[in-house]
Amino acid sequence: MTNSTTMRAIGQDTHGAPEVLKEVVLPRPVPGPGQILVAVRAAGVNPTDWKHRAAGLFLDRLPLVLGWDVSGVVEAVGFGVTLFEPGDEVFGMLPYPHGVGSHAEYVTGPARAFARKPAGIDHVRAGALPLAALTAHQALVDTADVRPGQRVLVHAAAGGVGHLAVQIAKSRGAYVIGTASAPKHDFVRSLGADEVVDYRTTDFRDAVRDVDVVLDPLSGDTRARSLDVLRPGGILVSLLPGTDPDEAARATARGVRVRTLLVEADHAGMNAVADLVAAGSLRAHVEAVFPLADAARAHALGETGRTTGKIVLTVP
Repeated sequence: MTNSTTMRAIGQDTHGAPEVLKEVVLPRPVPGPGQILVAVRAAGVNPTDWKHRAAGLFLDRLPLVLGWDVSGVVEAVGFGVTLFEPGDEVFGMLPYPHGVGSHAEYVTGPARAFARKPAGIDHVRAGALPLAALTAHQALVDTADVRPGQRVLVHAAAGGVGHLAVQIAKSRGAYVIGTASAPKHDFVRSLGADEVVDYRTTDFRDAVRDVDVVLDPLSGDTRARSLDVLRPGGILVSLLPGTDPDEAARATARGVRVRTLLVEADHAGMNAVADLVAAGSLRAHVEAVFPLADAARAHALGETGRTTGKIVLTVP
């Protein structure tokens, strides 16, 4: 345990390109009631990070330290915390969106936003999991209740959420179809996908039929077209708002449901993710690892849209 009262973090005082991210020195946070202080070892970078960096989205405050994913070691606990004690290795997602701040040497968050880090993975892979894995779990398990034998279509199946969603759906006994560019087909199949569709050359509506569940991280035209492949009683879970003014009427006419999901901090969900990891059913693919000071490079890479799996920042 350290007695320092300051820490390094990656902050921004304006919105814009990756270059607005700078290393800053801030007061080290102190855990309040029900909170833990975590010495960060690794923290994932997600599309929501670079979107908030560029435009603010749900957060209108500046200066700002980004980051919701965290894996690290408990440094101190606040009043009333019984789940953890100093020295425990934990991973979790800070409450989205307002609990942001894991791209730093230390962060505080509710104890029940965390779970014990699975012993079989390092902090880099653990730090890659929380937001994306919780999103996939809350979409497929909590919202869609995927069951054995159901047909599940995962769009952007090689992406951060998508590659974890494929694995979670397979762990539920589903028949999984993924969309991805041709160079990523072998990767998606290695995750357990039963079919992969090249979205660049094929309209997935020509290749896919009678789907029970669609997970769509993309929205826009993809969300609108996904209604056409659902069987009656099916469900489309989207991670972004729809743009089709006739969506509700089309969904009703087809006898399907549409839900838009915003991920939530979730102790039970994190424990479920940890159990899947421990069972060998879930593994994060890490495309690239950057030291904390190179957060701008991590954002620039993520914004290319060409990465597979996750990008992670590490803290020495």
